[in-house]
Amino acid sequence: MIPSVNILSVYISDFVGCLLLLSIIITNGWKIPARKQESRILLFLIVATLFNCLLDPFGFYFDSKPGVLSHFGLFTVNTILYLYNLIVGFGVVFLVSYHLHRKITLPQKLVVGFMIVTEVLLLTINFFVPLVFSIDDNNVYRRGPCYMIFVLFGFTLIIYSWIIYAVERLKKGSLRYFPVWQFMLPAMICIVIQTVFYGISTQPVGFAVSFVTIVISLQNESLYIDKLTGTFNRFELDKIIETLKKNKMRKNRTVAAIMLDLNDFKSINDSFSHSEGDAALIALAKILTDVVQNRGVVIRFAGDEFIIVINKPEINIVPHLIEEINAAIDEFNQRSEKPYALSVAIGGDIFEMSGDNDVDFLKRIDELMYINKSEYYKTHDRRGHRHFSEPLS
Repeated sequence: MIPSVNILSVYISDFVGCLLLLSIIITNGWKIPARKQESRILLFLIVATLFNCLLDPFGFYFDSKPGVLSHFGLFTVNTILYLYNLIVGFGVVFLVSYHLHRKITLPQKLVVGFMIVTEVLLLTINFFVPLVFSIDDNNVYRRGPCYMIFVLFGFTLIIYSWIIYAVERLKKGSLRYFPVWQFMLPAMICIVIQTVFYGISTQPVGFAVSFVTIVISLQNESLYIDKLTGTFNRFELDKIIETLKKNKMRKNRTVAAIMLDLNDFKSINDSFSHSEGDAALIALAKILTDVVQNRGVVIRFAGDEFIIVINKPEINIVPHLIEEINAAIDEFNQRSEKPYALSVAIGGDIFEMSGDNDVDFLKRIDELMYINKSEYYKTHDRRGHRHFSEPLS
């Protein structure tokens, strides 16, 4: 064992990591509402990291201890710990990808697959030729010439996960509650520390802290995200209105907002089932999110009603967005094989806000939307149509 290693500090560090991870498991913190697949991936990563924290002390315990058993234990433990780096790397990529796209793309599978094959091959060869690490005659562990490949692959997968997130973050404002760089930062810092300062064990607890942060981020996100459509919910709208109220002292405050309502939604539910109604809402939410991207915030206001709060209330931004939304809905209907066509009542404007009229824009866009809906129902069945005079819920 390297004389400078404080084995007690290693034990304490890994013990803290175990406590953090066990707390998540016992409290079911890994269960994310309406996200079963992500919850399974997260639980797998947490259990793997817990196993890593439990094994890590044995690597230091067996180091420099004489005997065949110590040699076997040291070699086995370190091989498994290297495999953990592989597991956590592709696990994080899959978690981020599935959270953003509900699927894992073929290019991602190929990238991760290449790294898996490379690392497994190196660890297999390492049984015969010490490429990754070696155990000398005194049972002292030493890094091999291919050690940095594992570090490089680990960093690559983490950075790749961040790039996936960053690209999608430009399109979806709601992803600000899922800040990948924040929860992977502890792991990256601890990897650097353990790589630079040979003999220090910080990586296991670093990953434990990262996964605790992931759980906190996902649980926090679930408070503001609508479970069905993936858009923001009323809590986010409340935050926006509260922010506007706090800015009362500012002059010439303007808000640009649009409200939409899915036409004939009751008919879709009655004729094709409520699950098909849910599918229609999900489709509309995706259309709105794809059109708006980072220009504003899409909120499921109530039932089949959505609100878009635009980030920069520029001249003509509202009519331009309304035109783009209608065009995107038409395109969806042309390629959709659904037995119905999506149609929305839509209205919006730019509003000057002052004094105590902070939430008047909600009432106004509701009125504008129902003017448009009234025009629609002049030529369509009015079943399920809310009367214009009915108050905004």
